Amino acid sequence: MQAIGVITKSCRLARVLRNASPSVFNSGERVISSQFEDLAVENACEVSYSLSLGRRFHSAGLFSGNLYCTWNIHRISSQIEFNKKKDAPSSMPTRLFSSEARAAENDSADAETVKGVYDKMLNYVTEKRTAPPNAWLWSLIAKCSTHEDIKLLFDILQKHRTFRLSNLRIPDGFNSALCREVTKACVRAGAIDFGKKTLWKHNLFGLTPDIGSAHHLLLHAKQHNDVKLMVKVMKLVKINDLPLQPGTADIVFSICHSADRWDLISKNGKRFVKSGVKLRQTSFDLWMEFAAKKGDVESLWKIEKWRSEAMKQHSLSTGFSCAKGFLLEHKPESAAAIIQVLYQTLSEARRSSIVVELQKLASEWPLDVIKHQKEENRKAFAEALQNDICALVNSLQTLGVEANVNMQDFTGKEAVLA
Repeated sequence: MQAIGVITKSCRLARVLRNASPSVFNSGERVISSQFEDLAVENACEVSYSLSLGRRFHSAGLFSGNLYCTWNIHRISSQIEFNKKKDAPSSMPTRLFSSEARAAENDSADAETVKGVYDKMLNYVTEKRTAPPNAWLWSLIAKCSTHEDIKLLFDILQKHRTFRLSNLRIPDGFNSALCREVTKACVRAGAIDFGKKTLWKHNLFGLTPDIGSAHHLLLHAKQHNDVKLMVKVMKLVKINDLPLQPGTADIVFSICHSADRWDLISKNGKRFVKSGVKLRQTSFDLWMEFAAKKGDVESLWKIEKWRSEAMKQHSLSTGFSCAKGFLLEHKPESAAAIIQVLYQTLSEARRSSIVVELQKLASEWPLDVIKHQKEENRKAFAEALQNDICALVNSLQTLGVEANVNMQDFTGKEAVLA
């Protein structure tokens, strides 16, 4: 009875395949429909033959025929499903079209003005209620060149941030790379007031500040010798807990040295050391040179202690700064000894630089350090310093160090002693 039921189902399947309307099949199925019909008829015949064998033999043969028929019906169904999937329209053209459309939108954004890109982004956020393409925001940042452009940029940043938070439930702000580009745009446009806002840890614009943004502002301060801006930026860095870096010290020390602000370089230098920043050799060069120029021996040796903990060998600048410190303490032999060490460690090609530094020590440095002495002590200080420099030169010649320098009498210079 089971075999008869299977035969009946196979025959019905064959009739369905023959009499099915064209709407049942898609274009791919109509092409192969005749093949499916023939295959169904063959399966029905095979089942009938299996039944006749089953009647002659035992029931195991009948079970084998049923299994074989079932497998063939399953094969027909699988073939139909395969061709449906094969002939189904692919979604790839849609995705490609979407990508091409988005690329076209980005190209159009590149060709528009700042106001044009702003309006398009505003339409997305307020009207379409969807996030605008990221490329538009980067394009807007790159186009900013005036203070008005920066105003539009910060306005759309605030609206975009609000939309991300309320509609998309994205609590995180933009990454720090975008924040640095925004700061760079502010500096480029001369909108320093907006640039300082990029350092705020808590802001309405979704910006994520880092020390790189502060560096853009500090470099602007260095270019324009703007000490007040440097002080404000360093204050914002402290308030917003931005981690200091060795590059920060390089910029700050350079500004302080150029502006002759020993008080600021001392204050910030201690802050860097206390924060655990590993200062570079260039920072120690400026700091120690400034201390020697001011005649602040106590600070000079303190800085030298920090330098020796950070690096083993002296540079030419720090070595001569230490030599000047010994001269200020009236120890010309010690000054000669440290210069001799520099002379031995330097290559033959670089030893000529020692003669250059010696000439500066003998002619330029005394004038600077005398100016920072009390007026009533300047004359006595100048005479003692000149004697110590002469003793230094003589000691160097004894040690075999080339010291051909032109000694000058700076004790009677009116500009110094006035």
